[in-house]
Amino acid sequence: MFILKRNALALMEAVSFFFFSLKKEKDTSVQQEIAPYYFLYLRCKDKIFPMKSINPDDFKVTGKIDLSSIPTNLFSGNSDDEKEEKLDKVQVKLSEIQDVMYAHNRYGVLICLQGMDTSGKDSLIREVFQEFNSRGVVVHSFKTPNSSELEHDYLWRHYLVLPEKGKFAVFNRSHYENVLVTRVHPEYIMNENLPGIAKVEDITPQFWENRMQQINNFEKHITQNGTIILKFYLHMSKEEQRQRLLRRLEEQKHNWKFSTGDLKERDRWDDYMHYYEEAINNTSTEYAPWYVIPADDKEMARYIVAKIIWEEMQKHTDIQEPKMDEKVRENIEMYKEMLKKED
Repeated sequence: MFILKRNALALMEAVSFFFFSLKKEKDTSVQQEIAPYYFLYLRCKDKIFPMKSINPDDFKVTGKIDLSSIPTNLFSGNSDDEKEEKLDKVQVKLSEIQDVMYAHNRYGVLICLQGMDTSGKDSLIREVFQEFNSRGVVVHSFKTPNSSELEHDYLWRHYLVLPEKGKFAVFNRSHYENVLVTRVHPEYIMNENLPGIAKVEDITPQFWENRMQQINNFEKHITQNGTIILKFYLHMSKEEQRQRLLRRLEEQKHNWKFSTGDLKERDRWDDYMHYYEEAINNTSTEYAPWYVIPADDKEMARYIVAKIIWEEMQKHTDIQEPKMDEKVRENIEMYKEMLKKED
């Protein structure tokens, strides 16, 4: 049903785009033929993915996926202001559960964000976690490993900054870069000085399969010890990335965000899509699931991610405020009187 919904929506999006293209060209004959389908789209679009019925299972990867068949945009029928209003409400709910989780002090939450350059990771973090108490959330961005980090295994630096109990940690890019960017650029593996790897040709398909299994084992270990893991892939179209890169060049205040490296990596788009698909298919587990989030619409993506985090946290019904010590409760009136007498 998940794929059926998304494919139907993608088809209707195409019909909508085609209809307006014809309208601009004033091609009335073909426009009349396609008009019924366009108006069917108008009637149906809000019934496919209305914001109020966002279901985490619609985006959760539970079997093998083909990224090329999953749309990068969803129509909800809501304006940007309405999306922001709905996000605001979820933000408050998330901040409330963060406070309870901090007091409960038994779980940590790890949020992993992956996506191509310009997919909206930074702004999503800023907006989704806006209402959090700063003591309860830490964001980590992982750059190229430094010399000290390269003296350890590739998961070491990630393990060091896992969330403490009662806190959220957000990985802006994550340990998955070790089966993504290093697959596109296998020469980076040579910096790790691994046994049996003397040249790039020594890196076999089995090497990558082993890495993905190591990641599964790592995630299973930390979930068994109280870390809740939610992984999000921001699924953006190549055309949307092109438009966002152009905006960085055209708007002076955003010039600083542009790097020529963005264009070099864009040239490897198909490779990245292939390796993302393999990584997601091999590491989406019951204990550490992946969610593929349509990301061409930033506001919608933020809301979906926030809603999923909220819904998933609700499943942990044991997260509750600690109960007051019974002896303290028995003497609560006495303590109140003591404080009142200070007036």
